[in-house]
Amino acid sequence: MLARLIDTHPDFRPRAWLDRLPSMDAFGALVFQITGQQLSLQSSRRILGRLQERFHGRFPTAEELSSLSPTTLRRLGYSRAKADALRAVAQQFRDGRLSEQMLRRLSDAETEALLTQIKGIGPWTVHGFLIIALDRPDVVMPGDLALRKAIQRTYRLRRLPSPEQVLRIAEAWRPYRTLATGYLFQAVFDPPS
Repeated sequence: MLARLIDTHPDFRPRAWLDRLPSMDAFGALVFQITGQQLSLQSSRRILGRLQERFHGRFPTAEELSSLSPTTLRRLGYSRAKADALRAVAQQFRDGRLSEQMLRRLSDAETEALLTQIKGIGPWTVHGFLIIALDRPDVVMPGDLALRKAIQRTYRLRRLPSPEQVLRIAEAWRPYRTLATGYLFQAVFDPPS
């Protein structure tokens, strides 16, 4: 099934779907992922747009985000839980407990174990971070609704696959699950054939 998708995209660029996202470093990727938790891409973009607007069209640094009060973050569209998670991540980047260099040195599993200790960060957030910020080759986002819809369409499934079914399907993609995920995300943006 995935082979058909690959054949229909001969000029595929694995990270092309990321061109639709704002430029971001590791901290920005975590901000992006936290913002997008359980929201549509359109809703996430609106909230991120308001955040970027506050910082002259760019993502804030950890120091800048730390300076925003929870009330300000709520006015920008963040839930209380997301505002708390953003402020916790910003604090850890500010005080050196987290850094892009340190996260690049960790394995995927170590990164997930470390980041999920922060309240408000779960596996979906970390998996997206690993793909977006660290360009890791073997990551799949089993809980991502867009990916599940792309798998349903590509594999012609009657029902939306569960995260467990996504993981079973994705076993065949190892060790290039990120590449397969990229093809499937691209399929989300392409009209059905």
